[in-house]
Amino acid sequence: METPVRRFAELTWKEAAALAGAVALLPVGAVEAHGPHLPLATDGIIAAAMAAEAARRLAARGVEALVLPSLAYTAAPFAAAFPGTLSVRPETVTALVVELAAALAGQGVAVLGIANAHLDPAHLGSLHAAVAAVRKEGRIAVAFPDLTRRPWALRLTAEFQSGACHAGRFEGSIVLAARPDLVREDVRRELPANPRSLSTAIREGRRTFAEAGGPEAYFGDPAAASAEEGRATIAALGAILEEAVAAELTGPGASSKVAP
Repeated sequence: METPVRRFAELTWKEAAALAGAVALLPVGAVEAHGPHLPLATDGIIAAAMAAEAARRLAARGVEALVLPSLAYTAAPFAAAFPGTLSVRPETVTALVVELAAALAGQGVAVLGIANAHLDPAHLGSLHAAVAAVRKEGRIAVAFPDLTRRPWALRLTAEFQSGACHAGRFEGSIVLAARPDLVREDVRRELPANPRSLSTAIREGRRTFAEAGGPEAYFGDPAAASAEEGRATIAALGAILEEAVAAELTGPGASSKVAP
């Protein structure tokens, strides 16, 4: 039987009073264009699946891990020209994560784990700035496995590593596994592959999906997506976050709350 996921916002305040040493997992995504076939909430769906899988894995280790409500609004300038994209300033995101970490520290939470599935450079910069500030304050440990960096990126699919992975096979597979009801299947199956690499375009100074060669806001091969691949990728993402959190729990002076 699958281990149930504990969710922070479903606790009562009295239950929340017993969180000393626990781990809190924050899914982070964006509301932005993901091709004509995937929902605006795609990143949030992926992040939530990653956090839930990590929570199950940590629970199996005897670590009390709770999934926080998702952070859905963030910097998304690459997709800003597309209807439906809601982008905010990176500084806003940094401040929110720093203040959330402080609030969790005040509750006795030992580690904040960030399950991030939005890879816009402005957004990633905001998270790295937040992590640096939280670590400088030293009140709570923070685990942020940036999927665009080693060693984490090397554990994901070939399409992801190619950089052509926005609303393509990589992300489409995860949504097919987690929320198939939100995939426009008739559209997805007919989309031609777009092999242009977003990571290469970013290095070349491109700043929007259109400049990067994605006029329909997708990169990769949506038609090749499958729920089977999505389930395998969710497992890989959960393992990545589990390992990053575990490293913080076993660091100097760290302590974790072991579930009874």
